Amino acid sequence: MEPRSGCPINAAVEVLGDRWSLLVLRDVMFGDRRHFRALLTGSAEGIASNILADRLVRLVEAGILTRGTAARGQRARYSLTEAGIQTLPIIYALGNWGLDWLPGSDELRNRQRFMRDEGPAFVEELMDELRVRHLDAPPKLHDGPGPFERVVNSGGVSPG
Repeated sequence: MEPRSGCPINAAVEVLGDRWSLLVLRDVMFGDRRHFRALLTGSAEGIASNILADRLVRLVEAGILTRGTAARGQRARYSLTEAGIQTLPIIYALGNWGLDWLPGSDELRNRQRFMRDEGPAFVEELMDELRVRHLDAPPKLHDGPGPFERVVNSGGVSPG
């Protein structure tokens, strides 16, 4: 995809700027939804199947996700690329803004509150764990529970 201008903000917005792309990435990251059906039925926002299919194609073409080859009788599995993992700080920043400025259910906002309280170092830990889950990176040792387990134990939404 060739961006409309040489502006890096424009180029990023052209890939990530619609509401569905960011929500698909959120569900892949935090819900560990990696198959079409799980993404379709697991989103509280109720994405239509044709829109989901389109966004998955766009995210794969943009190098944000990869689509695993599906063997006969199996479903294709989507994985984050390093570029996809690098969107986590963007999603984190948007979540912080939403937490400050928009209403919502406390139950659904717990994960964001927890992540904000933990700070940027925690976001880096989450990115490392996403590399393990999606890129087969070697796991980093933690003193105690890993970042996703800490999110779950904080009362936040289960990441998967």
